[in-house]
Amino acid sequence: MIELTINGLNVSVEEGTTVLEAAGVLGFPIPTLCHMEGLSPYGACRLCIVEIGEPPHSRLVSSCTYPAEAGLKVRTTSHRVARARRMVVELLLASCPQSKVIQDIASELGVRTQRFRQEHEDCILCGLCVRMCEEQMMAKAIGFRGRGQNRSIGTPFDSKSDTCRLCGGCQYVCPACQLRCTYNEPEKAICGGCANLPPPCLEKDEFDDMMCFMDPCVACEITDR
Repeated sequence: MIELTINGLNVSVEEGTTVLEAAGVLGFPIPTLCHMEGLSPYGACRLCIVEIGEPPHSRLVSSCTYPAEAGLKVRTTSHRVARARRMVVELLLASCPQSKVIQDIASELGVRTQRFRQEHEDCILCGLCVRMCEEQMMAKAIGFRGRGQNRSIGTPFDSKSDTCRLCGGCQYVCPACQLRCTYNEPEKAICGGCANLPPPCLEKDEFDDMMCFMDPCVACEITDR
């Protein structure tokens, strides 16, 4: 067993466990987009980042791909982590503002505005569909192609796949396929229909880490924020 510390609490996990799984043992919520139980970790969306080590030498890593290590100190919701996650959500909203999944995550993280140029892409390259097709459907009908800004997902040579069974698994897991109507202008790109309240412990700069991990936050209910 490996012993590490998450948000000041000690936890013992089996070797090979990721930080995301270890945090789940203690019930600490970590938002994810490209991670799904039953599929191999990919670390594409970066929403699950956590802070490891001690400041000022700490660093941010993706918890779904980082292995639990003996003596590791992890902070799942520090100011630094919260700022980074909100930035990632803004970038995702700029790419695919119609996604219900991304809109809900934005609401959960307290993102109310989006500062980047709207792209309205139909894919955020999370890789869920590729892994679902290969690892669960055993088909490998689709995959990544190209690099950088030319990277995309499709069938080899854009030809009709002989191995695709039209199971719909790729659409089932795709966050871009789960649409919610939104405006086109960046300042109105966020739905906010399910807006949650930001934790006052972080918003008021009273603490460097979130003090309550309940959903909804009890402090938010008490202060009527």
